[in-house]
This record gives sequence, C-alpha cells and structure tokens, in this order.
Amino acid sequence: MMRFLYNISMHVYHFLIWTVSFRNPKARKWLSGRKGLFERIGQEVVPGNQLLWFHVSSLGEFEQARPVMEEVKKYAPHYRILLTFFSPSGYELRKDYQFADYVFYIPLDTPGNARRFLDLVKPEKVFFVKYEFWFNFLSELHQRKIPTYLFSALFRPDQYFFKPWGKWFRKVLRVYTHIFVQNQSSFTTLQKFGFNNVSISGDTRLDRVAQIALAAARLPKLETFCMGQKVVVAGSTWPEDELLFLNYVNDCKHNVKFVVAPHEVNESSIERITSALKRPYVLYSSDSATADLEEAEVMIVDGYGYLVSVYKYAKIAYIGGGFTSGIHSILEPAVYGMPVVFGPDYHKFHEAIELIRLGAAHVVLNFDELKSLFESYLTDPDRVSEESRSASQYVENNRGATEQIVRYFFEK
Repeated sequence: MMRFLYNISMHVYHFLIWTVSFRNPKARKWLSGRKGLFERIGQEVVPGNQLLWFHVSSLGEFEQARPVMEEVKKYAPHYRILLTFFSPSGYELRKDYQFADYVFYIPLDTPGNARRFLDLVKPEKVFFVKYEFWFNFLSELHQRKIPTYLFSALFRPDQYFFKPWGKWFRKVLRVYTHIFVQNQSSFTTLQKFGFNNVSISGDTRLDRVAQIALAAARLPKLETFCMGQKVVVAGSTWPEDELLFLNYVNDCKHNVKFVVAPHEVNESSIERITSALKRPYVLYSSDSATADLEEAEVMIVDGYGYLVSVYKYAKIAYIGGGFTSGIHSILEPAVYGMPVVFGPDYHKFHEAIELIRLGAAHVVLNFDELKSLFESYLTDPDRVSEESRSASQYVENNRGATEQIVRYFFEK
C-alpha cells in the first residue's frame, strides 16, 4: 500500500511541477532538463564496469560529494563518474564539472524510470549524499545487487523514519550497503532501530571548505576597501537578516568596515540594502576609484562566487537564513577561524550545534541581542581571538571524512 501511495505521489509531484512551470522559471528548467533525457544518456554514457554513479540533490550536496569524487579520480583515475542532480539550481551551475565524465538530471523516481536508467548506465557502485531516499531507484539497485552507499548523512529521532508509522520508510534505509553518518547522534538513532551497516565518518564539507580556503582568490578591490581595518561580513542574507544587521551597521560607532553579500543578487535585493544604509557604500562591481573604496564604510557584493574569498578578509561573520528556512553555510567562514553569528533556525545543522557548544558561534533572536554581541566583539579582541581559535580547531579536528569514505569503498 505504501509503495502504491509513494508512486502516486511521484506523479502528483510531476503534475504540480508542470502546473507551476508556466510562471516559475526553476520549474520550467526542471521539466525541460528531463525532456529527451533517456535518449541523451543512451547516446553519451558508456555503460558497465568502472562507472560510478554519484547522485546529489542540489548545490549544497554537490559540495559534499565533490571532495569524494575528486579523491576517487586521484585514487583510481580509470573510473568514470556519472553525476546526477535533482534540482536545476545545482545542475545549471555544475553541468560542466570537470571531474565528472557525465552530468545529467536524475529521472523522476518511478519503477519504469529506475529500470530504464539502470539498464542504460549499469553502474558498478552508487553513492547518494545526505538526504537521498528514492525508493524505486534504491529498490532496483538492491535487486540488481549493486553496492549503494549514503554518506554525509544526518538522522534525527523526530524524522519520519523513526515514527511509529515509519516502518516502510526504514525499509528504504536498509537497502543501503553502508551509511556514513556525520555524528554520534545519527549513529545512535540508527542503531536503536537495528541498523548495523552504519559508521561515523563526519561531514565531507569540512574537507571541501578547507580546499576552498586554500584556493580562495585574492580580491584586490576588497583589500583596498578594507585598508587593514576590522571587517565584519554578513553573508547570504535575506531581508529578515538585513533588518537586524543593517540597523547595526547604521548604529555602529566603531572604526570598522562592513561587507554585505545577499543570498539573492538582483536589482531588488541591491535596492533593498542600499535604501536601508545611512553610511557611504560601494558596490563590488562598480569601477570605483581607490579613494572611493577607501572612504566607503560598506561594500555590497553584487555578484556570485565571491563570498568564499570575502570571508578570508573578515574577523566576524554573520550568516543569513536563520530567520527563514535555515542558516546557510557557516563552515565557509569558520574555516578561516572567526566567530559566526546567525538566527534561531539552526537546529538541523550539526556544525552549528557543535560550534555553539564550543563557544565559536552564537544565536541572536533580535536586534538588541545582535548589537550586544557585536559590541562585545568589537571591544574585546581577546574574546574574538579565543572564539576564532575554537572555530579553527573544530574544522581541523573534524577533517578527514573523504579519505575514510574512499578507503572504505575501495577496500570492499
């Protein structure tokens, strides 16, 4: 019965995507990217041995899969990698990823699609990332005895798998050959329900952010703007974040520079920020003279791809998303060694919980709390130094998941 309802839900989902596609560009890309998909796969993919299939949902999960794929290519370059995405936001940005031999959308998870896809590609091993539980694909992989792994996974006792009515969903998890979880809590939760195919490896994102930090580009324009002063960065902000942060920017009496990088870069978001500011600002994209850059007190990053480099110039980072659907990446600033601040929606993020426990991250619920915390940082350099060390140590102590996972794959 549950399988029947699940398959019905897949068709309902497809219908809903089609319905909203008339006014939603992302939904249109979701549909158009799957048109003629099987024909393209049949023409391009050489099936069979030495083909590894990695599936990710979107860009965030891709960043978790990336160090594993690159380590595989280093460890065993003869393997070919097939990378699939569920979401257009990930596919469109990484469809030319150099370490994947083939990049496609994953077909909708129906029994027929799962059989047809696997008939075409015939992978030797399959790797899913974090929250990927496609029942028909997993069932078909299990029937064909293809080793299938889940890594960088997180589980919580309140998830539907572990509800009194979740037995059918737990059967999906049992299909995995092995599950690599990020933390002890996930491991304990699974073991409580009789899962023995589990080990703690940590989060591969920590390996990835360390790579990013080493390769981060210099930003000469930002260096001129900073002039060696203290810099506070607000990254991936939404309107709710900006309401607090920009009020503090306007109110701040300290000799400090601010950088704001909105999550969505468009005319509306830039106008929203500039209209709220009462201090001289400059856009990163502008052809500003050196004097203008030095005199500006706020820089607005009005482009994509800069934020990971921007963080290395900061002493303190505010991370957006904590007042909406969940915080964005706090590991990107933490890897440079700095305190991180965010709103209250963080409980699904293991790294946030751990950094709070270590005293390297703090939650603010309103403007008064944000102001009090930032005033403390800007008047107490010893506090900043101590929390910065804690952030750096967390990243350093928790690296190594990629090597552990890849070693397991090739020893089996």
